[in-house]
Amino acid sequence: MTVQGFKDLGTSTVDNLLAGEFPRVGILATITGGSYEKGTILSKSDGKYTICSTEPEAILAETVDASAEDKQAVIYLTGEFNLSALKASVDVATLTDKLRNKSIFVKSNQGA
Repeated sequence: MTVQGFKDLGTSTVDNLLAGEFPRVGILATITGGSYEKGTILSKSDGKYTICSTEPEAILAETVDASAEDKQAVIYLTGEFNLSALKASVDVATLTDKLRNKSIFVKSNQGA
């Protein structure tokens, strides 16, 4: 029920990926090699980004399916992110020091 004089604007969902106020720098990048969920840690090779196993470069800001062809998607190059919302092909905890060197900070402050 909407109260007279007010408009129902719907609902919002909390974004558990973000975990702080450190400045986020986002860019549009080419994603390749699979279907990835928002929060996937990415590596860069030949100018394209794919799921990370050793050398992290960025965090995927949106879900994208690049399994059939390369796709454009927003990635974060810096920021603070929730550990439980991050995904990689290895244990995310093993990448935190390398991420910190890229000004990507991982925190355990929210449930996913």
